[in-house]
Amino acid sequence: MMPIDPIRGLGQYAPVNGLNMYFEICGAGQPLVLIPGGFGHVGVFTRLIPQLAARRQVITVELQGHGHTADLGRPFSFEQFADDIAALIEHLNLPCADVMGWSLGGGVALQTVIRHPALVRKLVVLSAPYKRAGWFPDVLAGMASIEPANMIGSPMHTAYVNVAPHPEDFPNLANKTRQLLGQDYDWTDAVTAVTTPVLIVAADADSLAPAYAAEMFGLLGGGKKDAGWDGSGMIHSQLAILPGTTHYNSVDSPCLAGMVNEFLDAPIRQLTT
Repeated sequence: MMPIDPIRGLGQYAPVNGLNMYFEICGAGQPLVLIPGGFGHVGVFTRLIPQLAARRQVITVELQGHGHTADLGRPFSFEQFADDIAALIEHLNLPCADVMGWSLGGGVALQTVIRHPALVRKLVVLSAPYKRAGWFPDVLAGMASIEPANMIGSPMHTAYVNVAPHPEDFPNLANKTRQLLGQDYDWTDAVTAVTTPVLIVAADADSLAPAYAAEMFGLLGGGKKDAGWDGSGMIHSQLAILPGTTHYNSVDSPCLAGMVNEFLDAPIRQLTT
């Protein structure tokens, strides 16, 4: 067991799918699993966690090969990461949890509800498209150019070596992340079948066009008709665009915590036909 961080909470490890997954718990109430993006660790949510943990139990995870969680021989995949998140929820004996992911973690969160819908009460997808083509071309080029040698001394490298059980494994993290991000995916049909309430959040200057966030909202049934003067035609999913915000600071937007808390606290709206 790890020490208690005064902001992020108690650090622990869980044996899931052969992985010794690191996570931190803070707060009490309805559980929310937070998933960082590529190269990310629990520290990326340091500003957000206190605002969420004041009203719920926040469980922040580190994916395979990220942060405190040591790597395995298996390749990275959104599907395997999602299975690991589901296994953690079950390991903690939770009947279900809310799940929120940022960037690559947003893809993992989306796959979690696709693959394990019964374990996800509500979903928040932050700065992540539902298909690879949603990223801007220059962003895709940047993903393809990830090389370990070029990242030595970068903030991502420094953060990794400060906490990783095997700092020398950073090249594995970089290479596996490049390989994962180079794989094509299009989850249109799977997203269309999702019935879990979803909050889709994108920055107005994100690494994906806001139109892709709106398209995903449409796949969930949103934006198809006027909701009526009493809002009776609204669906139980929501769409939000963070103003004056980029992909890289969307998690720290002063607007984010309030809209996430409001979405997670609200009763689940019954779908109408």
